[in-house]
Amino acid sequence: MSTRTDAQPAAYARRWWVLLVLSASVFLVVVDNLIINVALPTLQRELDAGTSALQWIVDAYALVFACLLLAGGGIGDRLGRKRTMQIGLLIFAACSGAAALASTSGQLIFWRGAMGVGAALIFPATLAIITNLFTDPVERAKAIGIWSAVSGMAVAFGPIAGGFLLEHFWWGSVFLINLPIVAAALVAGAVLVPESKAAESGRIDTVGLVLSFVGIAALVFTVIESPHWGWGSARSNLGFALSVAVLAAFVRWESRREHPLLDVRFFRNARFSAATGSIGIAFFSLFGFTFLVTQYFQFVRGYDPLESGVRTLPFALGAGITAPIAARAALRWGTKRVVALGLFLMSTGFFIVGTIDADAAYFGPIIASMVIMAMGLSLVTSPSTDAVMGTLPLDKAGVGSAVNDLSREVGGTLGVAVTGSVFVSLYGPRLTERFGEIPGLAQALPPEVVEVASNSVGAAYAVVQQAPADAVEPMLLAVSDSFMRGFGTACLVVSGVALVGSLAALRFLPARPAKE
Repeated sequence: MSTRTDAQPAAYARRWWVLLVLSASVFLVVVDNLIINVALPTLQRELDAGTSALQWIVDAYALVFACLLLAGGGIGDRLGRKRTMQIGLLIFAACSGAAALASTSGQLIFWRGAMGVGAALIFPATLAIITNLFTDPVERAKAIGIWSAVSGMAVAFGPIAGGFLLEHFWWGSVFLINLPIVAAALVAGAVLVPESKAAESGRIDTVGLVLSFVGIAALVFTVIESPHWGWGSARSNLGFALSVAVLAAFVRWESRREHPLLDVRFFRNARFSAATGSIGIAFFSLFGFTFLVTQYFQFVRGYDPLESGVRTLPFALGAGITAPIAARAALRWGTKRVVALGLFLMSTGFFIVGTIDADAAYFGPIIASMVIMAMGLSLVTSPSTDAVMGTLPLDKAGVGSAVNDLSREVGGTLGVAVTGSVFVSLYGPRLTERFGEIPGLAQALPPEVVEVASNSVGAAYAVVQQAPADAVEPMLLAVSDSFMRGFGTACLVVSGVALVGSLAALRFLPARPAKE
C-alpha cells in the first residue's frame, strides 16, 4: 500500500491545483522532447550536423529518458515522488543551461542525454502522484485526460515556441527557456504537491537497471546506424542480436527478483500489456512524423522556424479538444473501441500526408492530416494511460507510471530512429541518381560534395546555392523530389504501423477491467 504524509488530506482538497503543477512539469518534459525538431535545420547550419547527428540530437534525450524511466519510477516509490520530481527538475535545469552553451553537435548530444536523466525522474512521479490523489475512477479518468491534453498540446507548442525563439534569439535559447519554467514548478511544487511513496520496497535493482539500459540503447543505436552500416551487415545483425539477448536476460532476471525494477508479471494482464503496447505504437508514429515534418516545412516549403512552428498549431487544437473527453469516452464505450479508433485515425492521417506532393495545399490535406492525427493520439493516450494505472495497486504507481512513460519514450525513440533510417535509406540514393541526370553536373560537382549533399538535406541546399546558375533550378527540384521520396515512404511506414496497432487493440485489448 502507498504511504502518505500528514499533509495528504489537505492536498486532496486542493488536488486540482496539484494537477496544474504536475501538468506544468510534464509539459516541460514533453516540450523539450519536441522543441528541438524545429531547430534541426538551424543546427545543420550552425553545428555542421548531418542527418545521423540530427537523429542523435533528438534521440539522445529520448533514449536516456527511456532507459532510466524504470529506475526513476522505482526511486520515486522508494524515496518519495515529490522529492524525486524536485531533484529531476534541478538536474533538468542545470543540463538545459549547459546544452545552450554547446559549440559542437557532440557536446549538444551529450547534454541532451544528460537532460534525459532529469526527465526520467520527473515524468513517472507526476503520473504516480495523480494516481495517488485521484482514487475515484471517474475523477482519475478526468485528471489523466487533462494530463494527456497538456502532453498533446505540448507537441504543438514545442515547435511554435522553438520557432519564436529562433526567430528572435540564437538557437541556445530553446534550452534556456526551460529555466524560468523549472523555477516556477519548483516553488509551486514545494508548496502544493504532497509527498507519497511505497510502504514496502527493496533496494534499487542495479542489475536490472544496467540490463534495461544496455538492451534499449543497443536496439536504438543499431536502428539509427544501420543505414550507414548496411541493413543485414555483420555490425547491424550483431547489434540486433545483442539487444534481443540483453533484453531477454533482463526479463529473466526481473522474473526471479523479490523486488524487481519491473515486475514482468504485470504483463500477464491483457489490459495492462495491450494498453502499454498501444501507447508505444502511438508515440512511435507521432515522433517519427514530427522528426521529418519540421524539415519538410523549412527545407521544402521554405518557411522560417516560427512559420513552421505555427503551422503545427492544428495539432494542438485537435489534441486539446479530444484528450479531456477520451478517457470518459472509454468508460462509456470501452477502452478497446476508443483506442482502436484512435490508432486508426492516426494511420489515416499519416497515410494522407504520406501521399502529398511537395507543394500540397496547407489549408487542405496538411491541416486535415494533422487534426486527424492529433484526435487519434488523444483517443489512444488518455484511455490507455488510465487502463495501465487503473490495473495496478497504489504502491506500484511509480513503476506503473514508469512503464506507461517507457512505452511512450521507447516508442518515440524508435519512431525517430526507424523513420530517420527509412528516410536516409531512400533520400541519399535518390538524390545521387537525380543529380546524375542533370547535364554537366557530374563535371561541376566533385563526388565528395555529392556525398555530403546525400547525407544531409541542409547540406544539399547549401550545395545548390554554390552551383552554376543554369543548374540551380533542376538541383532544387532534385533535392525536393528526393526529400519527398524519403518523407512520403517514412509516413506510409508509420501509417502501416499504426494500422497494425489498431487491429491489435481490437484483438487483444479488453474493453473494460476484468473486475467489472
